[in-house]
Amino acid sequence: MVDRYLTVARAGVCESEIKRSRFRCALAPVASEEAAQEFVGRVRKEHAGASHNCFAYVIGPEGRLHRASDDGEPGGTAGTPMLQALLGREVRDTVAVVTRYYGGVQLGAGGLARAYGGAVTAALDEIGTVERRRLVLVTVTVDHQRAGRLENELRAAGHAVRGVAYAAAVTIDLGVPQADLPGFRSWLADATSGVAELTVGGSAYVTV
Repeated sequence: MVDRYLTVARAGVCESEIKRSRFRCALAPVASEEAAQEFVGRVRKEHAGASHNCFAYVIGPEGRLHRASDDGEPGGTAGTPMLQALLGREVRDTVAVVTRYYGGVQLGAGGLARAYGGAVTAALDEIGTVERRRLVLVTVTVDHQRAGRLENELRAAGHAVRGVAYAAAVTIDLGVPQADLPGFRSWLADATSGVAELTVGGSAYVTV
């Protein structure tokens, strides 16, 4: 299992024009193949009058599940270069749909591949990516007096704070890399004079 991977930062659209054909690349982060197919369906419905709505998606931290479609373009000239753009940038849990409005000028197989792959690359550059890391999920329980300062120190140290809850005591949920867990225990004991409680749960991929 991989410890980290990249995904698109947010849903977004990037447009370009090549020889009068308009290429519109819609990107979105997705957590499953079902979500990817739903996104493709929404874009196709929105742009039902387009010449083509080609797609590619990569699902899972290791990228083992991936699909692509040329949607009527010559075989291998659209979906495959789109998929290669995602895989080449090591982007996972991401769907791309490139909508083409034909402008009347033939691009040829090589031109189409460059246009579709380039549309995805340009969209990734414009929208950006974020890193997701597999972290051990821990909960720190501390008194109200120390909670504010401790939360600030955790965030300043770059820890992925996932939530803070105030009750009789304060609980702070965060993620810690497995290799850093022993050191984090020691740091927490020093930072709170040994009064904070640490509960270790499972693990999850967390955006950092």
